[in-house]
Amino acid sequence: MRVPSSAALAAFAARTLLLFGLGGCATLTGNTDQMVLVQTIQDNRELTGAGCILSNDVGKWFVTTPGRITIRKSQEPLKVDCRKHGSPAIATDDHIDPKLNGSVWGNVILTLGVGYFVDRNTGAGFDYPSILTIVMQDPARLAPPPAPIAVKPPPAAVPETVVQPKVAPSPLPNPVVY
Repeated sequence: MRVPSSAALAAFAARTLLLFGLGGCATLTGNTDQMVLVQTIQDNRELTGAGCILSNDVGKWFVTTPGRITIRKSQEPLKVDCRKHGSPAIATDDHIDPKLNGSVWGNVILTLGVGYFVDRNTGAGFDYPSILTIVMQDPARLAPPPAPIAVKPPPAAVPETVVQPKVAPSPLPNPVVY
């Protein structure tokens, strides 16, 4: 029976460690796509039939509410723009931030952080909320911000000047001779 050399054992150990380390990689164990439910509400009631555009740095998707849609995950915020045909109601939300999912922590521990960069770039290490509730508002019902009132500054205070009357110098009295 032939005994493997130490170099062969070291190579086998390195490959095994690499495969074990990549086991925590979200790119391998997770998914770069995510299904989300988009719903819209107005005046505390569900508003159906609104058309929404969802977008991030990797794509753009269209859905009619309430509806489920599969989007590509990213580390960037998800932007949502919804409008209802025949209604003045609109909604725009530019800050639906993704959260790190559990498989990223496996990467940090098992791959000494290398897999984190892969998951960050593919989006597999992040999740958006699974239910997106978008609040629709009628722009006409929103009170516009009050216009700034132009306040005229008071005239600059001019210091009072006291004018002394000019008095002719009094003549010197005639010298008295003694």
